[in-house]
Amino acid sequence: MATTSGVPAGPDLGAALMADDHAARALGITIEVSAPGAATARMSTSPEMGNGHGIVHGGYVFTLADTAFAFALNSHGLPGVSVHADIAFLLPARVGVELAAHATERVFDGRAGIYDVEVRDDDGALLAEVRIHGRIPSARTP
Repeated sequence: MATTSGVPAGPDLGAALMADDHAARALGITIEVSAPGAATARMSTSPEMGNGHGIVHGGYVFTLADTAFAFALNSHGLPGVSVHADIAFLLPARVGVELAAHATERVFDGRAGIYDVEVRDDDGALLAEVRIHGRIPSARTP
């Protein structure tokens, strides 16, 4: 269950964040922020994303997860960034499928948070699990 330590949700920065996120737009990533601290990013994969093994390069899978995280963290209305991430690739992502990354806030104290992201394919198979630590650089702790 996500906690926010009584920190009120601020204005959604989603539109502004996506407008300036050239990487996400170039990859055709779409975003849905379902609640403060939760977001889903979707991306269709193409042959250009394939690696030498004929599967989607892990960097694209991570980029999708990081994008979902960014929108979940920034849904609180303050600009934040990732400071640490760990990814476990569980199954290969096939070229030509749609991937979805769902970010869930585990804890957020107004300045820092921890988020879990699951990346699944269009059949619902769990491809990767990601844990990302984020920080709001402008936030000050009393």
